[in-house]
Amino acid sequence: MEIRPYDADDADELWKLKRGFELGLGEGTGTDDKADIYAEKLTDEYREEYTDWVERCVRDDERCVTVADDGEELVGYVFVLPARLAFIWDAAVLNEIFVHPDHRGTGVADELMEAAVTLARDQPLPLERLVLDVDRENDRAQALYDRYGFEHWGEMVAKQL
Repeated sequence: MEIRPYDADDADELWKLKRGFELGLGEGTGTDDKADIYAEKLTDEYREEYTDWVERCVRDDERCVTVADDGEELVGYVFVLPARLAFIWDAAVLNEIFVHPDHRGTGVADELMEAAVTLARDQPLPLERLVLDVDRENDRAQALYDRYGFEHWGEMVAKQL
């Protein structure tokens, strides 16, 4: 397994993983309408905007998006926002981490998390923290974050617009 920075040639495979990430957000952690909401946003326009955003972020630091490549395809990725966006939460922000279900439990998530932590430690931050948003009902994600010493820090709330 090669853990490496994302390359523009990876765009199609990253999109497949991003779809899995988004669809997984609504799977098993809420009502059916939650899954539908995430699925509905995965339009061609959203894909183009997401891909452009990834490109802008990796121009800041190529490690912002790190992928797991098994030699045939990408099987996971981690996306840490570039340092210039650290003021969102006054910390490094782990935006997304995803491993294809066929590769879960193989250590890929740990390798990606190590890459994320290393990048975060290298960023000049207002607060020396790596933060993320996680669904409290996502036991698999919670277990990964617990292994890395993440602790609850406030609580995110949302208002439907």
